[in-house]
Amino acid sequence: MYLLLVFFPLIGFILSISFGRFLSPKGSAFISCLFVGNSFLLSCISFFEVGFCRSPVYIKLAPWIDSELFDASWGFMFDSLTVSMCVLVTFISSLVHLYSTGYMSHDPHQPRFMSYLSLFTFFMLMLVTSDNFIQLFFGWEGVGLCSYLLINFWFTRLQANKSAIKAMIVNRVGDFGLALGIFSIFLIFKSVDYSVVFSLVPYFASYKFLFLNFEFDLITVISLLLFVGAVGKSAQLGLHTWLPDAMEGPTPVSALIHAATMVTAGVFLIIRCSPIYEYSTSALFYVTIIGAITSFFAASVGVFQNDLKKVIAYSTCSQLGYMVFACGLSNYSVGMFHVLNHAYFKALLFLSAGSVIHALSDEQDMRRMGGLMQMLPFTYVMIVVGSLALMGFPFLTGFYSKDVILEIAYSKYNFLGTFAHWLGIISASITAFYSFKLIYMTFLANPNGYKSSMQSIHDAPLSMGFPLFLLSICSIFVGFLSKDLFIGLGTPFWNNSIFVLPEHLNIIDAEFIPVYIKWIPFFVSIFGSFFAIFLYYFFLNFLFYFYTNSSLLMNVYVFFNKKWFFDRLQNEIFVSFLLKFGYNTTYKVIDKGLIELFGPSGLSNFVLTISKQVSSLESGKTNQYAFFMFVFLIILISITLTLTNVNYYIDFQLSFIFILYVLINNIDINKNKYITK
Repeated sequence: MYLLLVFFPLIGFILSISFGRFLSPKGSAFISCLFVGNSFLLSCISFFEVGFCRSPVYIKLAPWIDSELFDASWGFMFDSLTVSMCVLVTFISSLVHLYSTGYMSHDPHQPRFMSYLSLFTFFMLMLVTSDNFIQLFFGWEGVGLCSYLLINFWFTRLQANKSAIKAMIVNRVGDFGLALGIFSIFLIFKSVDYSVVFSLVPYFASYKFLFLNFEFDLITVISLLLFVGAVGKSAQLGLHTWLPDAMEGPTPVSALIHAATMVTAGVFLIIRCSPIYEYSTSALFYVTIIGAITSFFAASVGVFQNDLKKVIAYSTCSQLGYMVFACGLSNYSVGMFHVLNHAYFKALLFLSAGSVIHALSDEQDMRRMGGLMQMLPFTYVMIVVGSLALMGFPFLTGFYSKDVILEIAYSKYNFLGTFAHWLGIISASITAFYSFKLIYMTFLANPNGYKSSMQSIHDAPLSMGFPLFLLSICSIFVGFLSKDLFIGLGTPFWNNSIFVLPEHLNIIDAEFIPVYIKWIPFFVSIFGSFFAIFLYYFFLNFLFYFYTNSSLLMNVYVFFNKKWFFDRLQNEIFVSFLLKFGYNTTYKVIDKGLIELFGPSGLSNFVLTISKQVSSLESGKTNQYAFFMFVFLIILISITLTLTNVNYYIDFQLSFIFILYVLINNIDINKNKYITK
């Protein structure tokens, strides 16, 4: 059963991609939905067996890499953390598959799209069920590949090409850090298996490690390298730039990859490696700082965005900051609880936004919408539910996890907790502001769209509306129903899947903070939402006048609208340098130099040249052949005797490098001659 849970989506992918043209779009969509739905049912059964009955399952399927001490097999670990993620991934994926049957019904390449969704689900399940770091890295790279394929699904669009390449390259930076972390783990622990590594971590708590010729704490280095991977995948500050641009893909892609599953892989990695992070207070400090700053940064940028999907994308980035700094405060169960809750209302928001875009003939600019409440009443209700859950309105799903994160930050009673708490409070207010700005500009403002779009407008069909309805139910009730299971005091649900040192445990302290501190998130959220409605209803023209006549306000708007100029800084500081380095060094010297010199083309040219010269010596006269043999024998004996005598005075490695240098320079000189000619 457990193996079928993982491999059902792979079977659906193989059937859809192989026989999609014969099965018709509806047939391939049915097969994809069927297999992912079966995987969800098996996930629910495994959640009951492992989570409620506390019976973890470990499966060693087959050997994979076995070389001396290095042993990485195909193994699966189903503990409480794994089955929680399995239910999340398969449930959201099933609804997105069903939603896509309506959203992509007009697309001639629907079978390919459905197969990509199934493949992504398989790789995500491989990531969360792995029992070693190598298999986790396999799933990690797989979801990166699928994100490229799905973002670039409409490959005839230039912006989709650029966004997919950007997502791939930015994630490679994080993947490089993750790979170094895995290398360091194997170098020290001589294993990549979770159970072995986590059990050995306490014995290396004060071990020093030589990294880049500097001495560092071993656990801190490993934790930060793993965190670099999490920063790339979960779009934290510095490597966040790919997430908003990834909205160029179809809307179901945004809901599946960039709201519910792929971006939470980084948070999952931190939670899975809690036994490592708990022994490095320095790493937890940096995790908390980066997460808190990301939550504030993304919220501040989201206010000034005009694209419907980008506003929701930046809210995703902000909520990921909440999850990360909750983990940095050693409250991994609370961070995981927010991961699970966030998936429902964020998928609801993305799919509802897709319903609006679908109804308006692919219009995404909120300034060209307005007055849609009467024409799209069902979608309006869904977006209101999702936005209220996002801002943490009392008794909705987001309220039970978001407020607890802020409470545990306050109850740390140190600089780190206070810093994260107040940035989280400010971000909560801004989140409520842009959530209601989105609602007002899209549904309540005066209509600003094109007449042609308004004439063909229609609400979501059943295939798109049913997933929205289920997600809205989850966004209202799941937080209340599951809070005692996941974060209740004394709950045995997590068993040994999450490890927290006793001195880092402070969720009990969060119960006894002043009541007015607990009410602050509610009041700032209500203030932000009412301020958005008040500002855009009464003072929209006044605001526009100030923007156009005040250079200061216009500069502020441009600064936030252009995402704090992070893209420009990255392009001018890092990307331009790397492009020049890549062209002058790796391309000209290595690719077009060494590889062509010693590769197939260089060897073939060398052999042709030598063969032509040698063939000219063929005269058919025996005396000349004997003379050549005698001369080359004398030369060979002379070289042998000479090398024997000068072996103590000449470094042949340096000589070889010198010869290579001369050859490369000669190649560059010849190329320049050809270019000038």
